Amino acid sequence: MIKLFPQILAVRQTFPQAPPVDIRATLQDEFAKILPKLKPGARVAVAVGSRGITNLQRIVATVLDLLKAAGARPFIVPAMGSHGGATSEGQKELLAEYGIREDLLQVPICAAMDVERLGVTEEGLEVVWSGEALRADGVVIVNRVKPHTDFSGALGSGILKMMVVGLGKHSGAAKYHTAAVHLGYEHVLRTSARLILRSAPILCGVAIVENQLHETAKMAVLLPEEMERREEELFQEAKRLMPSLPFDDIDLLIVDRLGKNISGSGMDPNIIGRGVHGYESFLGKVNERTPLIRRVFVRDLTPQTHGNAIGVGLADVTTTRLVRAMNPQVTFINALTSLALQCAKIPMHFDTDREAIGHALNSLALPELRHAKVVRIADTLSLEWLEISEACAEGNQPKARLEPCGTLHEMSFDADGNLLPLTAGKGSDL
Repeated sequence: MIKLFPQILAVRQTFPQAPPVDIRATLQDEFAKILPKLKPGARVAVAVGSRGITNLQRIVATVLDLLKAAGARPFIVPAMGSHGGATSEGQKELLAEYGIREDLLQVPICAAMDVERLGVTEEGLEVVWSGEALRADGVVIVNRVKPHTDFSGALGSGILKMMVVGLGKHSGAAKYHTAAVHLGYEHVLRTSARLILRSAPILCGVAIVENQLHETAKMAVLLPEEMERREEELFQEAKRLMPSLPFDDIDLLIVDRLGKNISGSGMDPNIIGRGVHGYESFLGKVNERTPLIRRVFVRDLTPQTHGNAIGVGLADVTTTRLVRAMNPQVTFINALTSLALQCAKIPMHFDTDREAIGHALNSLALPELRHAKVVRIADTLSLEWLEISEACAEGNQPKARLEPCGTLHEMSFDADGNLLPLTAGKGSDL
């Protein structure tokens, strides 16, 4: 075991500032397009997922208020496929983490997992859909638009994906992923969404775009007839605003936490450059995918992930405490449904952060380990405040502007051998 670790420097990655979004005013203006279509007393399902979307409770509460003011009777439907252990109780618990609770929002949450058959797509895929949503007079889908963790194209994770996978519940999510691995994720997403739009009572989608600081940057209400086209446009904006690590060549990435509230794959592959169906950790530069990260060490799970450790398989090293906090049943259901078995594999794990970092650095086969290029982040959603090693600070050309927050110092561990909180405590509090 090595005794000397690279010195580190706390830095802030700066991003362009954008004006704040007035959530209520924006939604009031946007909802003017659909409110005249509502009949008094109409039961409207508001579909909400399990991602850590900033301002989610405020956005959902405003949608509910607008529907109530129009005379509708709204209720919440969890739209998260197999998450929460594929149980209604588990999905209600996930929503509660974001303040989506019956007592706070004064509407019922109908979390039944039953589905009904809608039809068959052009490639022969049977599409099933939430029975609770299908029995409503209208459905409003609330979701963030962003690049997907499993595929790249002109669409990603957004309204259409929640419509197909989230509201498909466990059964629909499994059917989608089975078809997608053969026919292509985006193709199956589009054809399934078109069938749903023809067959289900979709009122609109509330699309959210976030900026590099995980702030609400834009909101739009998408009507059924424009949903696919508008989401493509919003996807391009979300892709442009997505943050990234400041370096393309990293020896060791330390990730403080992973979880479903951070990314569908626990750690976002768009950030770490590792695919959910496998990755290459060769020490040379043969991998054309960026960033090139030779070793990934993930330390903990978020409380909000409720033991779902999907994504831990994208790491090379982890801690024994993370493995003990893992709920195998919840994790395996998610991995088997998405067919991303790599994400549920348990890497080498050690009792302390000090041990894990030491073994990870030793495995790099570097001539001088104190010169390793090391980056530490809170999670793949929070990339403003980081810690970087001396080699990064001096010789690794950053892709973005970095502001030093202090001076170089030794890595700091507590009495148990675990890293102290990220310098200045500037991680996301998800």
